[in-house]
Amino acid sequence: MAVEDRQQAGAAHAAPPKSSVDPWRAGAAAAVAAHRQHGAPQSARPHGATYAALDLGTNNCRLLIARPAQHGFRVVDAFSRIVRLGEGLGASSKLGDAAMDRAVDALKVCRSKMANRGVTRARLVTTEACRAATNGLEFVRRVSAEAGLALEIIDQRTEASLAVSGCAALVDPKAESAIVFDIGGGSTEIIWLGGRNEARDPAARIREWASLPIGVVTVAERYGGVDVGRELFERMVADCAQALEPFAAKAARASGAAGFHLLGTSGTVTTVAGIHLGLPRYDRREVDGLWMQQDDVLSVIDRLIEMDYAARAANACIGRDRADLVLAGCAIFEAIRRAFPSERVRIADRGLREGILLRMMHEDRAWWRRR
Repeated sequence: MAVEDRQQAGAAHAAPPKSSVDPWRAGAAAAVAAHRQHGAPQSARPHGATYAALDLGTNNCRLLIARPAQHGFRVVDAFSRIVRLGEGLGASSKLGDAAMDRAVDALKVCRSKMANRGVTRARLVTTEACRAATNGLEFVRRVSAEAGLALEIIDQRTEASLAVSGCAALVDPKAESAIVFDIGGGSTEIIWLGGRNEARDPAARIREWASLPIGVVTVAERYGGVDVGRELFERMVADCAQALEPFAAKAARASGAAGFHLLGTSGTVTTVAGIHLGLPRYDRREVDGLWMQQDDVLSVIDRLIEMDYAARAANACIGRDRADLVLAGCAIFEAIRRAFPSERVRIADRGLREGILLRMMHEDRAWWRRR
């Protein structure tokens, strides 16, 4: 049975750590060459196996701990903290000391949670900030030494594929084509995905993909995120559209397919959805899987442009930590929407971490053993 038959879809390659003693502390050497810590999937893990997926991005540090369940997995613990690891990276090409300190502190919390939950297998990845930084490997070594975690710097294709793995189940089964996008802090992964009739495995349905060098942190640092009026917002959109042009040309036929729609997974799109719903506080259960019409999206973006910084910070679906980033994310969202016009967009509060979890469980045949 394919992974997509589960609650969510899994596609990208992931393999377990070789060590059975401590599966998520491989030491500095393994952290530097993280791909070596993954061997062939183990065929006989304990029935009560507990899995962890960690995503250290340019803006957030997020952890998900789960156990296999009948229809996918059951989350037993989670953690999310804005650390802004990529703060100032565009100007200096280096991770700053304060940013690294924040990230290490968050990772120590993650280490504690994994130990308390008895995690038996994990994959701990970091993305654009460490890929781009000249001191990215130095930071990975520091994490190994101070937090006891072996981070894996994944490449852009792996990041895109894992993001698709985590949210592909939300693609309309009748759609013959969809554009899936994940707006991150330092980059945006965008994928042209074929219909389910092509293959069950989402990875086999990827027709085109790209990792764009634009994210909420990089765009906000370039243009400023506090005082954003209509003129500045349109300049941001134009800049993002330019970065999107090569992919848009390759995927030009996507929007002409039957049932075409957009599928977005990121803090930006979930924030837009939360504001659209008028939630007094963000609630994943209300947002994940929501369909929005293009007029609804435009209405929320217009409202955000009209808000000043204080109003954005006071909104429970945004908060002070993201008030200067949300319009940068909306500019990327709008550039994608204009390049691939669609009457509807589906919102996913799932992605990279879920893709990692599903891939590991699939490799371990976790669902087969439950029969």
